[in-house]
Amino acid sequence: MPSLKDLKNRIESVKSTRKITKAMQMVAAAKLRRAQEAAEDSRPYTKRFNAVMAGLAASVGGSDSAPKLLRGTGSDQVHLLVVMTAERGLCGGFNSNIAKLARQKAAGLKAAGKTVKILTVGKKGRDALKRDLGSDFVGHVDLSDVKRVGYANAQAIAKDILTRFDAGEFDVATIFFSEFVNVVTQIPTAQQIIPASYEGGEAQDGASAVYDYEPGEERILADLLPRGVATQIFSGLLENGASEQGARMSAMDNATRNAGDMIDKLTIEFNRSRQAVITNELIEIISGAEAL
Repeated sequence: MPSLKDLKNRIESVKSTRKITKAMQMVAAAKLRRAQEAAEDSRPYTKRFNAVMAGLAASVGGSDSAPKLLRGTGSDQVHLLVVMTAERGLCGGFNSNIAKLARQKAAGLKAAGKTVKILTVGKKGRDALKRDLGSDFVGHVDLSDVKRVGYANAQAIAKDILTRFDAGEFDVATIFFSEFVNVVTQIPTAQQIIPASYEGGEAQDGASAVYDYEPGEERILADLLPRGVATQIFSGLLENGASEQGARMSAMDNATRNAGDMIDKLTIEFNRSRQAVITNELIEIISGAEAL
């Protein structure tokens, strides 16, 4: 049975932990608002950009004149998995869920006889995957010194991926991130970016529009497809930013509540132990008085 001093020290320790988790929850809540606004503001542009690209891709089809980023290499033997996670932990299952999805994808590809290469963005994803898939790592992007992720960071990642694609290092590239829904819900998502895959088109409400492009669909696609890769990566990074703060806010709220419950239990145990000590002392005093 722990002594009164041990119980008192433990209560103080848990109280200190509760202060830290409460502070982290408040910081995450403040950051969440800005990150959520950034993610939500990017969605209309990304949706419209993808719609335009879908229309262009549909007009070009699978012709030989289509850009390589659209038609692909003609093979799907080598897959590059771009796993985007956070640089920090203490955010519940945010990082582990993305890593789990990437691990499942890699296992499925290897079972099908494909070659898997992994590019990690964020320290936590690298740490989660290096034990099982460390031999498949081909690179890592460190964003720990970046205070606020911007489009320039997405461009740098896209440039690295496109350089590897032009060098023939892989055939298919897929990014992994977490789509933000709300504070308690973040959905791990896998999205193929090379060859470019765009769903839907510019037709809305059953009405279709016909456009004439100048200088031509192929040349426009050749210019826009690399931007499309950067846009999809940037959208994933923004979704990750909001998801990370939402997951951290939820995790720290749970930790604060658990710390409060532990303090209550330890306080009850401390009071019972102190009462037992006082009762024993009274018994000793009464027994001594009766003996006299």
